[in-house]
Amino acid sequence: MQYRKFGRTGLTVSSLCLGTGTFGTQTDEAEARRILDAAADGGITFLDTADIYPPGGTGFEVVGRSEEITGRWLKGRRGSVVVGSKAGGAMGPAAWDKGASRKHLLDAIEATLRRLDTDYVDLYQIHMDDPETPLDEMAEAMDAIVRAGKARYIGVSNFLAYRLARALGRQEVLRLTRFASVQPRYNLLFREIERELLPLAREEGIAVTPYNPLAGGLLTGKYRLDDNPDKGRFSGEFGQFGAMYKARYWQRREFETIAAIEGIARKGDMTLPTLAVAWILANPAVSSVILGASRASQLGPTLAAAGHDLPPALKAELDEITADYRRGDVGR
Repeated sequence: MQYRKFGRTGLTVSSLCLGTGTFGTQTDEAEARRILDAAADGGITFLDTADIYPPGGTGFEVVGRSEEITGRWLKGRRGSVVVGSKAGGAMGPAAWDKGASRKHLLDAIEATLRRLDTDYVDLYQIHMDDPETPLDEMAEAMDAIVRAGKARYIGVSNFLAYRLARALGRQEVLRLTRFASVQPRYNLLFREIERELLPLAREEGIAVTPYNPLAGGLLTGKYRLDDNPDKGRFSGEFGQFGAMYKARYWQRREFETIAAIEGIARKGDMTLPTLAVAWILANPAVSSVILGASRASQLGPTLAAAGHDLPPALKAELDEITADYRRGDVGR
């Protein structure tokens, strides 16, 4: 396993991070523990969860299960793992049970700490932007969480570059704790963040921790265009998230690109998942790549990416055949 600095902070994290979004529905607790054990055995010391995980269900009956399962596994291990969680998604039916208001964020961190059975998280992130809450209120609430000792660092997820830039500016003016990281979607089929978000992160020393490196499983090569999966990221098992992923990726153009990437993987004597993750790790702006798994056996090819320095010629070839995915309208 490789280890990298977390942006311009003093924190060092494993270059691969285990995401726990499947825990509690798609993955039962016994298998979740096997996944966590396999990740730890592979050198991963960075975990990512969120209060709304796992996705799915018809109401709010499953939210929080991922943190609870992760918290039970953490007993006796807390000091050897960097733990990140996120807040902002809907946790209940009330209007204030979501978003980035002071009320919701201060309530959400307390609930997260109870579920994880810990006194603090190492990284606390706003899961998605909330344009209805003033940036100053959002920033002041996150600063209060750090000052109370309930989080060591703070960050954001799914923010546009201009919104992160504005937030950083307000934090500087108000002398508040600065966002240390951003968690965006990023993979060979979704490269839009290279246009504005990654240059901002490099200039400001913001850690980048991409999720969705395998495009929901498409970059494993296991799907074909005429498939109609009833399990996994592209199925009803993931509720509205499954529909969102299918609308984004399940296109003829994407499958044609995957076939070309598979050829490059064979040329480099790598599996498709190993190549896809190694390509992200080759970007110097990236601190850690978030891996997901529903079974422990799925981790092998992605864990292997930490041991691969992608040859420059292969990276250039991948960059070229996926260049159109830097635009948001490709294939639409």
